[in-house]
Amino acid sequence: MKKGKQFYKEGIHFECQGDGNCCVSRGRYGYVYLSFKDRKRLAAFFMMSATEFTATYTTKVDGLYELKYSGDDCPFLVRNRCEVYDARPWQCRTWPFWPENMNEKVWNDEVLSWCPGAGKGRLYAAEEIEDILLKKKDVGES
Repeated sequence: MKKGKQFYKEGIHFECQGDGNCCVSRGRYGYVYLSFKDRKRLAAFFMMSATEFTATYTTKVDGLYELKYSGDDCPFLVRNRCEVYDARPWQCRTWPFWPENMNEKVWNDEVLSWCPGAGKGRLYAAEEIEDILLKKKDVGES
């Protein structure tokens, strides 16, 4: 099995198909972390202050802001569509290029099985994927 850079050294095709599958909990870890830039962008989308958005939609855990969930799925998922797509957080913008997805087994067994955009669309070069992965290490930089 190829891991890391070896798995995607030729790049990966991806284009969001807008079906909302990535916004639905699949029984595992399901948090969306929000940087200050994310909170400002979402606040502007909802026409409120960043302070008001933060108080209404987030909780702070171990120094990081997380999106509040009232159920299992993202609160901005409405009829299987992201109602904040243009203002979505960095974490959401970088799907499926998350560290936990970037090995061949996870990609083939999980991502390809339920993400209709995997394998479609433009080619993301390995270097571009690496850049996304490096930026994800610090939610404050997004």
